[in-house]
Amino acid sequence: MFVRESVMLGGKPLTLETGRLAKQADASVLVTYGETQVLVTLCHGEPRPGIDFFPLTCDFVEKTYSAGKIPGGFFKREARQRDAEIITCRLMDRPVRPLFPDGFKKETQLIALVISYDKENRGDVLAMTGASAALHISELPWAGPIIGIRVGRIDGEFIANPTLKQVEESDMEIIVACSRDAIVMVEGGGDEFSEKDLADALEFAHDSAQPVLELIEELRAVVGKPKMDFQAPALDDGFKKKVSALLKGKMLDTSLIKEKHQRYDAYDGLKKHMLESMKSDLGEDTYKEHEGLIKAEFGNVKYDVVRGYVLGEKKRIDGREGNQIRPISVDPGVLARTHGSALFQRGETQGLATTTLGTSADEQKMDALEGQSWKRFYLHYNFPPFCVGETRFLRGPGRREIGHGMLAERALARVMPSKEDFPYTVRVVSETLESNGSSSMAAVCGGCVSLMDAGVPIKTPIAGVAMGLISDGDRYMILSDILGDEDHLGDMDFKVCGSAKGITAIQMDIKIKGLSRDIMMEALEQARDGRLHILDKMLDAQAPTARITDFGHYITPEAPVWTPTLRCDHPVALET
Repeated sequence: MFVRESVMLGGKPLTLETGRLAKQADASVLVTYGETQVLVTLCHGEPRPGIDFFPLTCDFVEKTYSAGKIPGGFFKREARQRDAEIITCRLMDRPVRPLFPDGFKKETQLIALVISYDKENRGDVLAMTGASAALHISELPWAGPIIGIRVGRIDGEFIANPTLKQVEESDMEIIVACSRDAIVMVEGGGDEFSEKDLADALEFAHDSAQPVLELIEELRAVVGKPKMDFQAPALDDGFKKKVSALLKGKMLDTSLIKEKHQRYDAYDGLKKHMLESMKSDLGEDTYKEHEGLIKAEFGNVKYDVVRGYVLGEKKRIDGREGNQIRPISVDPGVLARTHGSALFQRGETQGLATTTLGTSADEQKMDALEGQSWKRFYLHYNFPPFCVGETRFLRGPGRREIGHGMLAERALARVMPSKEDFPYTVRVVSETLESNGSSSMAAVCGGCVSLMDAGVPIKTPIAGVAMGLISDGDRYMILSDILGDEDHLGDMDFKVCGSAKGITAIQMDIKIKGLSRDIMMEALEQARDGRLHILDKMLDAQAPTARITDFGHYITPEAPVWTPTLRCDHPVALET
């Protein structure tokens, strides 16, 4: 059945259409906003034998013909996804994945194609909305819908889905994924806006999203398929009690081991003992029949024990209070031949950041649908396997590395000097050498110090902190500077970057419904306190040398002689 319906959003009609294009897909939706059109398709298959994860793939491709362009290069066709496209793949994935039921393992793929582009309205939030609509009208079990909406602000007024020109004039640009009763995901940044400004923007986004959510519900009422019955495989209650008895007391003692690898080794030993005991008790055949569920029950017990301890004792598994930051050390200038460098350590997370200066010839050419442009500042984040004690092949950067690098770049880009003030191209690289949570925030902090070590006159120092939340509905605890385990077992993960004045970048994923504005504001204020503490530690470290090294001049003979000074609006003075 062909259906096309529209609703007003940000002063323009947003149209959803289904039943005309890509009819052999399980579901397809064409989203039109202005003259930008994004076709989103959904297909699913049977689970792969033996997998213990949900194989969801989200792909976003901007077709160059959509803007009347022919691809560059020798082959003259779209090839590897650009970083901006990969970021949109993550924006599609992050809000929809948690809304599938636990235990769902069918192969699922969402593909969003930008097939018409008006150079005013970007396709990323349309892809998020189209993915939601396709899932909602399909037979897959999914607790949606959600929509994606971009929020800008000009002269204090919020704008829903601003045009590219309006984004350039805005002091804030955030992308928000909203459900009927909650904020699901946030990604964006701005010019040092306050925590209250962010909360107001999220409230504006949620209110603006409601008509579109109603439209998706109406679309499902007309063309939606009956949802498939899905019951996740469950372990027999008797087996659960046996597992619980084997782990009683031991799981908490293991979880309270402070050092990461010692704790993980103890988890492995405890799990091995539990599995051997269950195998001996049940017999070979019965054990093999339920082996996967028995292994999964270990994780379920860990989840309940750790969360119960945190909420009951108001303590964290490493002994910290909720608002306590792990010990920090900052060492600028650790590498002899780089233009700038810094080693940033926070707990068991360690990042080595470097800054390299170049000429205009080193600017990155950006060939986007809007046209060509040149990028003077870029940040690359690396997460090699040794940082978590693992082995794997070294490949190109994955989606996670690109996403974390873009977050750190967004945080620092707002305070970079203009070309007139500083005629250099700047590349920052963050190598994660050790990781136990918050490695992307180590990239922000280390990257900032390395910039200062290279003599780049940033407007003000920037720090970042990763926050978490654990809640059972009645009780909650907000966690500053989260560990990897706290990220995995928590209900909210958000990273806040900024200066002493305000926020320059934020990334937030919320796994629970109905997070109140009061708790959101409390979390943001706690994040601000953590950020200021980290800034002070960065500035209390051995003062970075305001310099451009002799080695820097080798690559910039044609650039004017630069006399570096550190300009800093932060109240803590830097010795130069």
